[in-house]
Amino acid sequence: MSVGNPKSWMPVKTLTLKGNLSMDANSAARKLELWKGNEAIAEAAVRAGLEAYFGYPITPQTELLEYLSTRLPTLKKRDGGNRVFLQAESELAAINMVYGAAVAGARTMTSSSSPGFSLMQEGLSYIAASQAPCVLVDVMRGGPGLGNLAPTQADYFQLTKGGGHGDYHPIVLAPATVQEAVDLTYNAFDLAEKYRAIVIIAIDGNIGQMMEPVAMPPMRAIEKRDRGWELTGARNRPRRINTSLFLQPHELEHMNRVLSEQDAAVRANETRCVEQFTDDAELIVVAFGSAARIAQTAVKQARARGLRVGLFRPVSLYPFPEDRLTELATRARQFLVVEMNAGQMVQDVRLAVDRAAGAARYPGYAGGALNWSWTPRPTVQFFGTMGGLTPMPDEILERIEKYMPVLPLSETMIERAALDIAYTN
Repeated sequence: MSVGNPKSWMPVKTLTLKGNLSMDANSAARKLELWKGNEAIAEAAVRAGLEAYFGYPITPQTELLEYLSTRLPTLKKRDGGNRVFLQAESELAAINMVYGAAVAGARTMTSSSSPGFSLMQEGLSYIAASQAPCVLVDVMRGGPGLGNLAPTQADYFQLTKGGGHGDYHPIVLAPATVQEAVDLTYNAFDLAEKYRAIVIIAIDGNIGQMMEPVAMPPMRAIEKRDRGWELTGARNRPRRINTSLFLQPHELEHMNRVLSEQDAAVRANETRCVEQFTDDAELIVVAFGSAARIAQTAVKQARARGLRVGLFRPVSLYPFPEDRLTELATRARQFLVVEMNAGQMVQDVRLAVDRAAGAARYPGYAGGALNWSWTPRPTVQFFGTMGGLTPMPDEILERIEKYMPVLPLSETMIERAALDIAYTN
């Protein structure tokens, strides 16, 4: 079945994937080229109509900045001055330059890695309050502190829970392949402008540094539009004011309600996930990004051994696909969350599974036979690596076998359980 294409991203609810983790079903129709992750994201942004990039070097995302430092000036000559590249003196300066370009209506972007991304949080809060659309790329590395240069997924909380002060949520998308990073970046600008929101592409250093075949999307022309909010000079029109300062409480409340309505629309329309083998799964592995690529191998190995295991991969970290997870929790008996951190997304998984507690009952076993008392919701287990270590398939497989339900529920047992509910109620 189709697993998505650049035009189908708004909205995509649930994708069931039969093959590999690439999201673009139309890739075969385009020329494949070998690209490094960081550079592929940069080129995808250019082809999406990127007009202004502001950034500061930091490993492991520096190749993205370096690529644009030569690509955008070349296009500037071709496009008559409509492309800007500027290396700022710091991440603080870069995010405020993004702020300025965004309120002027330009398609603008910055990129950084974990410590640098932390420095941008105040600016992101101002941008959110001003409803200035922009795209950011976070190539996550080891932390906390200066940490190291190795890949992690430890920015999950900072990315999905706001980061800066105030009530706002950026849209956070987590690709698992270089192709998917290209496709998501290409469409991130459309999402940002549709909701006047911040869109973050969240990858770890593995995806930023790896090289894979990629089918690049077509080049878009830069469009100059007046949507009624851009600050472009008040010639022959009333002046416009874009600010994040609202001194009167009722005015600030109104702005927050606008952001809440925007967030509700995002949650209703932009939740994305990929599933493999979840139809009959008794244990479901939940992972995102490169951890999901590795987990996919372990899941296939487990199924080759006759274990009913599935894979659930959130593509949108925010909005998190909690409704679909809750639905799966009425069928699956165990969840194993795999992350490259100390346990962050696992909290969102547990919340989603908790919601299923009142939606279904699960027969258990006692002495090798079906126990007609009812056990609570499925349990959620966690396996994580930290400090820049990447989990290996055999480590994940070991946990799958450890947490796999001892006796599978047969269809007959499920039918008997359903009849028992009917007779007792």
